[in-house]
Amino acid sequence: MLAAALAGALASCGGSSGSSSSTQASTSKPATSTPAPTAAKFPKVNAKQFTTLARSISPKSPALALTESDFHPGVNRLGFGLFDPSQKQVINVPVAIYVQAQGGSGPVFGPYVAREESLGVSKQFLSETVAKDPDAAKFVYVTTVKFPKAGKYNVLAAVDVDGKLEPTGVGLKVSSSDPIPSVGEKTPAISTPTVASVGGNVASIDTRTPHDDMHDVNFKDVVGKKPVVILFATPLLCQSRVCGPVTDIAEEVKHTMPEAKGVAFIHMEVYNHNDANKGYRPQLRAFHLQTEPWAFVLDRSGKISTRFEGAFSASELEKAIRTAVKQ
Repeated sequence: MLAAALAGALASCGGSSGSSSSTQASTSKPATSTPAPTAAKFPKVNAKQFTTLARSISPKSPALALTESDFHPGVNRLGFGLFDPSQKQVINVPVAIYVQAQGGSGPVFGPYVAREESLGVSKQFLSETVAKDPDAAKFVYVTTVKFPKAGKYNVLAAVDVDGKLEPTGVGLKVSSSDPIPSVGEKTPAISTPTVASVGGNVASIDTRTPHDDMHDVNFKDVVGKKPVVILFATPLLCQSRVCGPVTDIAEEVKHTMPEAKGVAFIHMEVYNHNDANKGYRPQLRAFHLQTEPWAFVLDRSGKISTRFEGAFSASELEKAIRTAVKQ
């Protein structure tokens, strides 16, 4: 009954136009986001129905892959990708998220309706690294969820694929304490390498092809003096396949957003000597980061106004910069 109710609700969103496909790297900048259907399009779900939906997940259901792993009690950004059994990205479909604390008897929160954000950039800023990587992420679904307290949660997505409901899910942990710098906090005043400090050997501090120009200033010299975007990413060695796209996005926003002219952009590579076998660079360890990519947008006082783990779009970064500049 739950599946039928959800299928009917999702179909009313225009589900018959949904598709399961992968896209090629864009040579022209696409729309940065697709408006989400309203929450009224998705039904409320109680604990019993949540369990029924979870048990209906099949091997043919799209796989739900979170782009984030660091969650805390309260409001959280939740980014994720959807993939069909052949590993092709599922795009252009209505999706709603439901969450419940593990145990099966607590309240179900949701529906949290997701919107689709493009990771595309214009041809001018599309790196060779991304263009030649068939597995580079092209889109990310984003929503905002609220976790009432720390603990383990089950996350279910109601996905409309070609007019048919396909439930999928994943588990996650919400931590009571977070060593990673959070919004409103100041960051460690790390020293980041620059083109000058490495004697012009940009390849030693940048795996992107061609190299970006976010290596001009040292983080410790600008933090607390002007707004800063610091991106921890390794375009060539990224396991999540989103470092390349978000580095392209940061490079484009730096050069095309008028409000970004007074902002310092810093790209910090992830691995010592750009070798995944040699561990994380000390700058990542100072931020207590164990995944990539991460981006922190700081206001002129040096406090974090927005942080992103995993994939983010140009429109999300631009919004974060506007917030930081106004503070």
